[in-house]
Amino acid sequence: MSNSNKIDVVLGLQWGDEGKGKIVDVLAGRYPAVARFQGGPNAGHSLQFDGKTFVVRSIPSGIFRDKSTNIIGNGVVLDPVTFKEECANVKSMGIDPQQKILISKKAHLILPTHRLLDAANEAAAGKGKIGSTLKGIGPTYTDKTSRHGLRVGDILAPDFKDRFKKLKQRHLQQLKDLNFECDPDKDEAAWMEAVEFLKTFKLIDCEYFVNNWLNDKPLLAEGAQGSLLDVDYGSYPFVTSSSTTIGGVCTGLGAAPSKIGHVFGIFKAYCTRVGSGPFPTELFDETGERLRQIGHEFGAVTGRPRRTGWLDLVALKYTCMIDGVTDLIMMKSDCLDAFEQIKVCTKYKVNGELTDQVPFDTAAEVEPVYTTFKGWNTDLTGVREECKLPKEFKDYIRYMEEFIGVPIKIISLGPDRNATIER
Repeated sequence: MSNSNKIDVVLGLQWGDEGKGKIVDVLAGRYPAVARFQGGPNAGHSLQFDGKTFVVRSIPSGIFRDKSTNIIGNGVVLDPVTFKEECANVKSMGIDPQQKILISKKAHLILPTHRLLDAANEAAAGKGKIGSTLKGIGPTYTDKTSRHGLRVGDILAPDFKDRFKKLKQRHLQQLKDLNFECDPDKDEAAWMEAVEFLKTFKLIDCEYFVNNWLNDKPLLAEGAQGSLLDVDYGSYPFVTSSSTTIGGVCTGLGAAPSKIGHVFGIFKAYCTRVGSGPFPTELFDETGERLRQIGHEFGAVTGRPRRTGWLDLVALKYTCMIDGVTDLIMMKSDCLDAFEQIKVCTKYKVNGELTDQVPFDTAAEVEPVYTTFKGWNTDLTGVREECKLPKEFKDYIRYMEEFIGVPIKIISLGPDRNATIER
């Protein structure tokens, strides 16, 4: 293992859904521990191996690897009910979750009323809605920032139920202010039962655990969503509520920046987006629909059709800069096998001016300027050696590496664990 005893990081460089689950699963075999550092059950990471598909939400993607330790860090927001359901799925595969998962006491809990608030806020926003997955993530992070949240460690307190009631009352007042009709008690019993289940896990002081771990062994940190959804650097306000970029690793696990090793940045050979917000290269034509069908661009958790478009190198170079990406990983190249021409956005035209920077104003009229490549018209799914890749595909890769200034180290040519070329 090069770069011994560092936190190597896997980050999505677009709007999420880049295929991080597969890559974490591929890389996890090399790391004795995998940690999630932000996000919640809105992120579905799909893993495919042995002819089966598995979707994990809050559980790190290392769970299916033998002897792996899986850490849910303090930057994560945890829904006990969803987590319990996930553990039941893992258990049905003959894996004991209590033996393999450690949970930070400082991770925040998603309450049933957080989900109601999520729905109430979206309903109130009308046409301006964000396109939330309604899992209660945003309201939970809001409580965290406004210092009202409940954390995993609180479940061990003798007055936990009183703390829960106090926060629930606060939420009920907010729901009343939003004129939102709902049954606030509906899911409470199941939630309390899931809290008891949480108590069967090893609850840790994540910052001490992670730093002690790094004295002996390396660790892989797994990002959720993508860098363009970062609360600071994404297309605000159409973003998630956490730091999906490299800084989130340090705050979400309690490790210093000097502990970061390789940063594996994952991107798809084209772009997709779920929910509202800007998308300069979005295609509304037959090509966009073709990409959606060939790439099976429907949400792993929600089943929602994703918006599709050509690859945006302006945005990709931007996220590589912010994240300090050392190794690029390109997913779903095989989805472009049958296209005569392939377009890549290499500049933006904003208010008539050419720029190679992502603009501050997400409402600005951004016109993509494309560079067009000849397609390779070859089925890449069976290719396992770089020398057997077609020239057009190699030219396309070389162009991207030169444009971004970061090497593409792994090329994924299909959803299965083995459909991967390491360069």
